[in-house]
Amino acid sequence: MTGRRWSSSVDGVQTTVEIEGAVLAVHVLDLGLACCGVEVMAALEDGSRTPADGTAASAPDAHVLLVSGTVTDVLAGAVRAAYERLSAPRYVVSIGACCATGGPYWDSYNVTKGVDQLVPVHVSVPGCPPRPEAVLGGLRALGPLLTAGAEPV
Repeated sequence: MTGRRWSSSVDGVQTTVEIEGAVLAVHVLDLGLACCGVEVMAALEDGSRTPADGTAASAPDAHVLLVSGTVTDVLAGAVRAAYERLSAPRYVVSIGACCATGGPYWDSYNVTKGVDQLVPVHVSVPGCPPRPEAVLGGLRALGPLLTAGAEPV
């Protein structure tokens, strides 16, 4: 098993992420809106970073919306709709400075000043753009939420 397979329940990719020795099956819907999207693709493409020993079959499921890049007011509805489309449990990871705060475009009239104004954000990955290792670290940061049995919003 490569650790990744296409999922028909979510329009995205399923990957596995190891979190403190536990394996999590993550259904990822990536909204790669700018240059951070390239880093997300690099993080999810490299199968050597995910367990390939067949443990994904018994791993708990989570649906994760990765929002990376500048969110404009025009795209805000699409981001919210993508979040609403995910089945529970669902989590949001904000990737990059533009997604978290608007980045260098924060003072533009059409830039949303952070995706957290649209959907609840569980993990924010800083950087411009963050490296693939940081993106995977953001997914791993979901671990305490999942292992504590906390209900996502």
